[in-house]
Amino acid sequence: MDRQQEFVLRTIEERDVRFVRLWFTDVVGSLKSVALAPAEVEGAFEEGLGFDGSAIEGLARVFESDMLAQPDPSTFQILPWRGETEQTSRMFCDILTPDGEPSAADPRNVLKRTLAKAADMGFTCYTHPEIEFYLLKSQQPGPDGSPVPVDEGGYFDHVPGGVAQDFRRTAVTMLESVGISVEFSHHEAGPGQNEIDLRYADALQTADNIMTFRTVIKEVALQQGTYATFMPKPFTDHPGSGMHTHFSLFEGDANAFYEGGAEFQLSSTARQFIAGILKHAPEFTAVTNQFVNSYKRLWGGGEAPSYLSWGHNNRSALVRVPLYKPGKGQSARIEYRGIDSAANPYLAYAVLLGAGLKGIEEGYELPAAAEDDVWSLSSAERRAMGHDPLPASLHDAIRSMEDSELMPQILGEQVFEHFLRNKRAEWQDYRLQVTPYELQRNLGIL
Repeated sequence: MDRQQEFVLRTIEERDVRFVRLWFTDVVGSLKSVALAPAEVEGAFEEGLGFDGSAIEGLARVFESDMLAQPDPSTFQILPWRGETEQTSRMFCDILTPDGEPSAADPRNVLKRTLAKAADMGFTCYTHPEIEFYLLKSQQPGPDGSPVPVDEGGYFDHVPGGVAQDFRRTAVTMLESVGISVEFSHHEAGPGQNEIDLRYADALQTADNIMTFRTVIKEVALQQGTYATFMPKPFTDHPGSGMHTHFSLFEGDANAFYEGGAEFQLSSTARQFIAGILKHAPEFTAVTNQFVNSYKRLWGGGEAPSYLSWGHNNRSALVRVPLYKPGKGQSARIEYRGIDSAANPYLAYAVLLGAGLKGIEEGYELPAAAEDDVWSLSSAERRAMGHDPLPASLHDAIRSMEDSELMPQILGEQVFEHFLRNKRAEWQDYRLQVTPYELQRNLGIL
């Protein structure tokens, strides 16, 4: 038994932990949980916990349903919202086949494989997400059928006595208590919209942190009598919720994206990485923007990027190269602005990183940076400058992903097929719906 496992078992005993929750996600990133009695944890470390994988979306086919959940002791945390009595803890799990091999259908393993490829190329990947969400008075819509936000605040607003202010303070304290470092928190542009930025960490830890973050935000909202949603676009007239993520690659202690004296201080590695993301973005958009509603955000304005472009501090670009302090080469990074807050972080980071690594491997050429506001250009101007559009709907994104050679390589055939099957079913359900918009617009005149 290794030291981390011993630490977990000792902590469970010393802190009188009564329940140990094992966490993992299905193919679309829904959190799954099973509670273990403390006496069973040592056995779970040694042999894993058996469960029926065929009952989990995308995890196993019926004829290979037996799976094992193997807890990762490095992810052990006490869950503070469960209270001091009869304490509850959690660990993330790796999903294994009955013979102990990593499951090809486990989203966490998909990201691990991509990070292993980066390591083979000499890189460590760091990520820093900016997570937006809406805080609502309840899950129930108002009289007009729209959600009801907790306030009418705007970007960076300080709302005296505001619900969101108290909420953020409690949420940040709780996040810190489960080992998640927070860099910033503030009111975003929409009414009731908030943003909390997590400190940079390696990509696997970040993905684990995002899953924990969503749970913490939901729990704190419930405790305070409100409701938090990560839905990409809950309001027609207000901005959607994104999860802009900063990426950097390091070779040892050196930032591989930095080159002093180069344009924007960007190394050829960084330029190839951006080129890989731009070239393959249409193929992976179904993963980074996985719901019908995601495309209301991408094409609904409010600073959401809709076209394949990059720029230095250009907020209309899909990939932005942020300004940083002169001489701070270690902070050189790129920001992908397309991803939304409802993405499966394991798969989303795997496809983004995998596309960037492909650009480095193949030596992709980076087109010129977009210096103009991409949204203000005409269609002809965008075409002339090579700013092709992202998929305009989930249907278009599915088609682009189906035609991709790279996505099944990154995701593995099983996740690729299960994910597409799930998304096709969602699109089919959506296509059959008659919406309030259609009834309001057509019922009285047709």
